[in-house]
Amino acid sequence: MLKVALAQINATVGDLAGNARKIIEAAQRAHAQGASLVVAPELALTGYPPEDLLLRPAFMQACVEALAGMARELAACTGLHVLVGHPHQFGDRGDVRTKSTATPLRFNAASVLAGGALIGTYCKRELPNYQVFDERRYFASGRDAGLAPLVFDVAGTRVGVLICEDAWFEEPGRAAKAAGAQLLAVLNASPFHLDKAEEREARMAERARATGLPVVFSHLVGGQDEVVFDGASFAVAADGAVRMRAPSFEEAVALVEVDGMRVRGELCPPPPLEAQAWAALVTGVRDYLGKNGFPGAIIGLSGGVDSALVLALAVDALGADKVRAVMMPSPYTADISWIDAREMARRVGVQYDEIAIAPMFDAFRASLAPQFTGLREDTTEENIQARIRGTLLMALSNKTGRIVLTTGNKSEMATGYCTLYGDMAGGFAVIKDVSKTLVYRLARWKNAQPTRRADGTVGPWIPKRIITRAPSAELRPDQTDQDSLPPYDELDAILARYMEEDQSVDDIVAAGFERTTVERVTRLIKVNEYKRRQAPVGIRITHRAFGRDWRYPITSKFRA
Repeated sequence: MLKVALAQINATVGDLAGNARKIIEAAQRAHAQGASLVVAPELALTGYPPEDLLLRPAFMQACVEALAGMARELAACTGLHVLVGHPHQFGDRGDVRTKSTATPLRFNAASVLAGGALIGTYCKRELPNYQVFDERRYFASGRDAGLAPLVFDVAGTRVGVLICEDAWFEEPGRAAKAAGAQLLAVLNASPFHLDKAEEREARMAERARATGLPVVFSHLVGGQDEVVFDGASFAVAADGAVRMRAPSFEEAVALVEVDGMRVRGELCPPPPLEAQAWAALVTGVRDYLGKNGFPGAIIGLSGGVDSALVLALAVDALGADKVRAVMMPSPYTADISWIDAREMARRVGVQYDEIAIAPMFDAFRASLAPQFTGLREDTTEENIQARIRGTLLMALSNKTGRIVLTTGNKSEMATGYCTLYGDMAGGFAVIKDVSKTLVYRLARWKNAQPTRRADGTVGPWIPKRIITRAPSAELRPDQTDQDSLPPYDELDAILARYMEEDQSVDDIVAAGFERTTVERVTRLIKVNEYKRRQAPVGIRITHRAFGRDWRYPITSKFRA
């Protein structure tokens, strides 16, 4: 029987010393618990994705030195093998080179550390280049370079190595089995999206059944800019049954016992969809601010559901003492918005301020009156209000060092129902990949959880009226979102089909939607690309978000 530890760590890109320390400490803990093999995630040494850091020779050399240092420090763990992901070039200058130049090839690799030495290195064979992945920009395939599979012995068990995408295809697993593997160890950095964990487990079950071998799957956890990793490392028996699952969205050293074709370990339940989304957003906020050194967050609180949701997420992620809410009423702000914003801030216990923008709005209109003579008021005046608010929030951010969290959702980002340098002004867009319909689902879900308020009572954080009232930007009298947009359930359904599933206008119409509505929505998506290019980065929770995996031209005449 082989005891394996899956080192589910939260790595930070570029923090080689910090990441190495996490792996070493996880390995020492596992060794003390009797593990003979520790499997760290894909590129755990560098964090994922390191992007163009990989193009810097100094970075690659630092990786070599950090890996060697890890091997030396782990030498005291007698009998322990540690499998760690890292970028790799062979030799000091690289002895695997391109045909046209003397430039050494880089590989997405995993090395086995044991007895104070590096005893073997495997290079990833399948390089993903879809969605958020861009690996062919940086890496060569181990197969194309003629590099062999890696199989090594641990306490009498022959372990074959695969890295993430390798395990989604048949050939790498077959090659490892042909080389003598009795167990497949898979290193992963697979960015989260809703229901991705279920998909991973299904694919690894296929791989186990196809090879007749058990699979252990070590996964990264934590936030890195736009992407989030959910952990939930797991182990699959040779028959495809999931027999062990680590917790989601937290660091862990998860132990797995492998006995021939069988595996066993603690089986944590998978969280429901709303809990997945909430944890991903909280993780994204906590790690973006924490890893970048921001002392806290500032949020423009409007009395609407979007800003209420962002406030609740920020308090969960950071604590109330690091969050400041600012209400900036305009002449069109309803009294209930003031009341609900104050009540929300009171319930969660954050610093709350009110800055009326009416005097500034009047000053802008007076200054522009000679230029606007003879022109009726329109969205220009609405946008001025939004930009005043953006300016105030950014001034507070500059003065305090806290980052502004924007509150626009995916439905608004898609259709351009947002103002450049206004409500789009800020440093991190928390819910930019959360549709309006999901915003409501998450708000109701959070309110249904037993949550402690600032006064010590337990109850919902978000006032009920914020969720039930008609959404409005409150930038003109009696305004509602549906003055400008289709109903959100219809809009979000069209958005999902067109933007996430790449369906054509005709396909969506054939599914039962009105052609005029579909053409209007898809036109708005296309003509507002210029706005989205200037939006802050934000957390990806669907399989296609505006950002890394949406790269549409701003200037384009294609309309289907």
